[in-house]
Amino acid sequence: MSEAERADEQGAGERWHDVGAADGLATRAIQTVLAGRTPIALIHRDGRFSAISGVCNHAGGPLGDGSLEGEYVVCPWHSWKFHCETGRGEPGYESDQVPAHAVRVENGRVWVNAAPRTPRRRAAHPPHPLATILRRGEAGGPPLDAPLRVLGISTTGMDVAHPRFSTSDELLDAAIARAGELGAETRTIRLRELRFRHCEGYYSKSARACTWPCSITQMDPSDQLERVYEGVVNWADVFLVATPIRWGAASSLYYKMVERMNCIQNQETIADRILLRNKVVGLIVTGGQDNIQAVVGQMMTFFGELGCQFPPFPFIAHSRGWSAEDMERNVESVRKSRDLHDGACALVERGLDTCRALLGIRIGAEQPARGGRKAHRLDVRAET
Repeated sequence: MSEAERADEQGAGERWHDVGAADGLATRAIQTVLAGRTPIALIHRDGRFSAISGVCNHAGGPLGDGSLEGEYVVCPWHSWKFHCETGRGEPGYESDQVPAHAVRVENGRVWVNAAPRTPRRRAAHPPHPLATILRRGEAGGPPLDAPLRVLGISTTGMDVAHPRFSTSDELLDAAIARAGELGAETRTIRLRELRFRHCEGYYSKSARACTWPCSITQMDPSDQLERVYEGVVNWADVFLVATPIRWGAASSLYYKMVERMNCIQNQETIADRILLRNKVVGLIVTGGQDNIQAVVGQMMTFFGELGCQFPPFPFIAHSRGWSAEDMERNVESVRKSRDLHDGACALVERGLDTCRALLGIRIGAEQPARGGRKAHRLDVRAET
C-alpha cells in the first residue's frame, strides 16, 4: 500500500481539512485537493460537492486529474471508473471501490474529512498470464538443453486478401526454415495479420502509468499484440525482425509495434526489472531505396535498450538505391539471389550460436556469409 493510501485509511474519526473557497472550487467538475496529506478527488456536480479517494485501485492513478462522465469519475491513466459519491466501480465492477469522504461547506469554505467513510475494496483479479515471466533454465521455462526457439517477426504491410511478394518476408522465411533444419523450434508472426491498437500514450502522463503487462493488453482481450509480447518475452530465445525501408525508415507497422513495447523497456525504469535476458535479436532490412544504416541504427538502439544481445554482424540488408526506382528488378534480384538467402540462413545461425554462448556453450570462429553484408557481390543466378 502506498503512503497516500496509508494516509487515506488511518482509521475512523473526524479529521476535517479546509481545502479552499467554495466559489473557486465549484468552477471545476473534478480536481485534486489535499486533506492534510491525503489526496482527494473533489467533485462538483449538480450544485453540490462530493469526494472520493484521489488514488485509483488499479495502478495508483490520480483520480482527481481525471474526468467526470455522468456520475462516474474516470481515471486519467487507464479509464477505470468510480462513482463520484460512493466510490464504487461502474456497473459490473461494484466490488472494486475506492474510499468515499465526507464533505461540508461552511462560511463559503469547503471542508473534507480525511478519514474515509467507506473502505477501499479491491476485487480479486487473477493475474494476467503475461505477468509471470518464463525464462529458460528457470521454473516454468524450458530446460537449458531443450531445443532453442526462434521467432520471426514480419513488419511489412500489405493487403492480406491480396498479397504481393515481399523481399523482407522472403529472407525472413529463408532464415526461419534454416532454423528448423538446425533443430530449433520456430514461429513466425506477421504483424499485418494481427489487430492491435496503437500505443495510447499513458507513459506521457506518468512513467508508472505504462505498466507490464501493457494496460491495453490487460483491458482489451481482442488486442492481438499479446502474441508478440508472449513470443518475445516468454517464448523465444532468438528473434528476427524483418522490415522493408519506407521513406528512409522502418515500416509503419514496425513503429506501431515498438511503441507498444515501451512497456517492456519501462520496467527497467520504474521497477529495476529486466524482462528480456539472454535474448538474441537479428535484423533483416530490405528496400528499393537506401538508408540501411540509419534504419538498422534505430532498431539496434531500441532492442539494445530492451536488454537484447546481438550476434556478430547482427543484420543483413539489401537495397538497389535511390536512383533505382525499378521495383520489379528489386524483387527479382532478391528472389533469385543465392547470396541473400545464404546470408539470411547465416544470420540465424549466428543468432543461435550467440544464444548458446549466453547459455554457457562455447561458439567457434566463423567467416560470415557475404549475402546481405555491405559490398557483397549481387548474384542473381536462379536457385537450383
